[in-house]
Formats: sequence, C-alpha cells, structure tokens
Amino acid sequence: MKIEVLIVATTLLFFSLGLTPSTQTSGGDSHLSWVTSSLKDMESIQVGMTREQLLTVFTTEGGISTPTQRRYVYKGCPLFKVDVEFQTRKDASGRVVESPDDVITKISKPFIERGITD
Repeated sequence: MKIEVLIVATTLLFFSLGLTPSTQTSGGDSHLSWVTSSLKDMESIQVGMTREQLLTVFTTEGGISTPTQRRYVYKGCPLFKVDVEFQTRKDASGRVVESPDDVITKISKPFIERGITD
C-alpha cells in the first residue's frame, strides 16, 4: 500500500512540475540510449559461451571468487555487474583451474552495485 501511495505522489509531482516522458532533455535521451545499448551488450553474453567471450564485455571484480564462480563488472561502467558460474576442468593433479575455455553454466541478470575492492 505504501509503495502505491509513493508512486501516485511521485507521478503527481512530475506532472505538477511539467515533467513528463515527452519532455526529456536531450541529455536524458543520450543517457537512455547509452544504457539501452549497454544492456544489449551485457545481455549478449549467454549460457554456453566461454570465459574468453565473457571477457570481451566484462572484466573481473575484486572480492571472493573461485574458478567455478565469479562476479564480473561491465567494461563500460563498473557499477553494472553479473554473477557467473562455469563448468571448469581439472589439471593433471586433479585441481580445478580457470581457463579461457571454461563454459558459462549460469549468468545472472545485470544488476547495479557499488564497487568491491580487495
């Protein structure tokens, strides 16, 4: 109920100030265009692709990770992120290692979050 009241109040405020979607500034249009293009770029990475293909759009972020799962940030803006899981291989000693050929088995929808550093 509170969210509905907030939505109605915000809508009324925008209309009372003369702010409607049709009155967006050219700066707003360019931001929308950039976000739309960036989202399309991020969504181009799909399950079945390799870690190497992922790294054409994203780069690694600091924080805890393993060869089988890691959080990546969008190269165009590090506030856009995805969590990715991989099918990996083992080396001769039986240890799981990261490889550019690892296959993506799961990728989250892009989300926004402040940066994490080690």
